[in-house]
Amino acid sequence: MKAATEYLWFNTEHEHEYVNITGEVERIVAASGILEGFVLVSAMHITAGVYVNDAESGLIEDIDEWLETLAPFRPDYRHHRTGEMNGDAHLKSLLVHHEVIVPITKGRLDFGPWQQIYYAEFDGRRRKRVVVKAMGE
Repeated sequence: MKAATEYLWFNTEHEHEYVNITGEVERIVAASGILEGFVLVSAMHITAGVYVNDAESGLIEDIDEWLETLAPFRPDYRHHRTGEMNGDAHLKSLLVHHEVIVPITKGRLDFGPWQQIYYAEFDGRRRKRVVVKAMGE
């Protein structure tokens, strides 16, 4: 079995941001030489996430609104007693989840129609990373 690991770094301009990273993951998979296997894409921070969905701007706005409804910014989160004011970002990360696994078939990401990989940032404006690990033959 072969494995290839790369890190993608982000320092988003906005506190909340959704970044399509499909092209970067495709590049890593192609460079790995893996024809059959899987790629793991995982946010390495507890206030960010990774998900697979459509790359449609209206849907991205709907996702952001949905997350804000389920985990709104509030000043009274108990987490804020630590001195950080990002309790909502931790909850949003739990809702989106921190990683995805995508099959690799014939050297390419094996997606369904319209599927794309997104990095979701909920506490931006500081440096964070995502690990991309391709494994297979």
